Amino acid sequence: MRKGVKAAVVGSVFAVMVGGAGYGAFNFVSAVNGDGGTAAAGENEPLRSGPPTDAEVRETARQFFAAWERGQGVKAASYTNFAEEAEPVLTSFGQDAHLTDVEITPGRAQGRTVPFSVRATVSYDGKSKPLAYRSTLTVVRGKSTGRALVDWEPSVVHPRLKDGDILVTGESATPQVEAVDRDGTVLPKAKYPSLGPILDELRARYGEQAGGTPGVELAVRHTVAGAADTTLLTLAEGRPGKLRTTLSATAQAAAERAVAQYDESSVVAVKPSTGEILAVANNRADGFNAAFLGQVAPGSTMKILSAATLIDAGLTSMNGPAPCPDSAVSESQTFHNLTGMTPNDNATLSESFARSCNTAFVKFADEVKVDSLTREAQDRFGIGRDDWKVGVPSFDGSVPAAGGPDTAAGLIGQGQVQMSPLNMASVTATATTGTFRQPVIVPQSLDGRELAKAQGLSGSTVEQLRAMMNRTATSGTAASVMSGLSGSIGAKTGSAEVDGNTKADSWFTGYRDDVAAAAMAQQGGRGGEAAGPIVAAVLRAGG
Repeated sequence: MRKGVKAAVVGSVFAVMVGGAGYGAFNFVSAVNGDGGTAAAGENEPLRSGPPTDAEVRETARQFFAAWERGQGVKAASYTNFAEEAEPVLTSFGQDAHLTDVEITPGRAQGRTVPFSVRATVSYDGKSKPLAYRSTLTVVRGKSTGRALVDWEPSVVHPRLKDGDILVTGESATPQVEAVDRDGTVLPKAKYPSLGPILDELRARYGEQAGGTPGVELAVRHTVAGAADTTLLTLAEGRPGKLRTTLSATAQAAAERAVAQYDESSVVAVKPSTGEILAVANNRADGFNAAFLGQVAPGSTMKILSAATLIDAGLTSMNGPAPCPDSAVSESQTFHNLTGMTPNDNATLSESFARSCNTAFVKFADEVKVDSLTREAQDRFGIGRDDWKVGVPSFDGSVPAAGGPDTAAGLIGQGQVQMSPLNMASVTATATTGTFRQPVIVPQSLDGRELAKAQGLSGSTVEQLRAMMNRTATSGTAASVMSGLSGSIGAKTGSAEVDGNTKADSWFTGYRDDVAAAAMAQQGGRGGEAAGPIVAAVLRAGG
């Protein structure tokens, strides 16, 4: 949570003289940074150290809860180790959020952690509703004061709060929207939980255009992130406006079920012929929309774009040479294949692609220009130009011209290359049609926004990419996952090593007829182990 450097305020030693009598010297330490509150101790009194005792945990939690219940935000913040950050959040609880009759009930402490429940009443403009939820706090030892203090996190006050957030109650900034899919089926948050943050963004951007009237709500205001407010409780219903999206209720339901099977996973499905987003789902503990906003290495799924680069640069072709040795060196860095892969010095690009041979692509690092992959991504696939207008916030991918060993690493989706599942679904869509169509989740006609454009691919390059992806799906590394899918199919597996992680991120992208999908499961292992089954389930559902 701690970001940046916070200023410390330290009191000085001073003597107070009254009528010639010395009252002695005291050392005052104000702990706004890292210690919270203000504490005074005699000069010779040693500071406490070590973990807080059970008694200190109970007493600190009791004092914190008591001040919080009484609406004393400043005092409650003084019992935390970051009072400057805690005070506005705790103050907003009673003032901006209009929460009264607060009752906080602590549970049994688990070491230094105290679970608790909160009950309160939200009252605004003559309307009231009860609010109840659970949270936890942890007590730590203040570094400079030695006091037992609540380790400050906004989630202590409410589990949906993050850095910079506050609670507010009032008339909503925009009317609610009733989002419907491409066929008019309503898409409620309760049935499609992954859509929660996306529907909040759609409401913030298009609520007024969709019509309707605002209601009265308790919401999380994301003052730092700039994201749309997150509604926690509705005191008075407004009239929602109807907002048509490009989503498919069938594909969305399949995506929700699929990611539920794998932790920290995300998936996106698009319609290659139009660029319309058919489904987006996340299963993450942090609630982050990694499907659209993730910025991580895509591993070997990047070889779709890399293969296109090699073909378009005239360095090889689908049936041209792409030897697959056991190891390859580029800029003094040695690259290897996955364990168990048999070397083949006579391999074609198609074979090395289907087997996901890293070394075959790395060996081209000295032949491509430093910016070859970057130019291919931007000019032909529309990736990395920061100009997508999806309808909600998104990351447009990043393929920098890094040079050095990162040129080779980029060819296999490592190094400085970063993608989201949305980006890779788009890459697959472009590879199978030859035309870059910027993904959208609401029709362009809704607001007339200008969509991103790119040159696209030649018919010959598309034909080769489709053939290689089909080979991968039918007899290569994706065959077991794609087994049983009818129609025109293709796929690419991937796994990305991330520093500090014990397991690789699992990546998979594929297409079936006019649906392309990409998934990622952080620390999910190889592509076929987690991301693969997710994509296959979405492709099976169709659009």
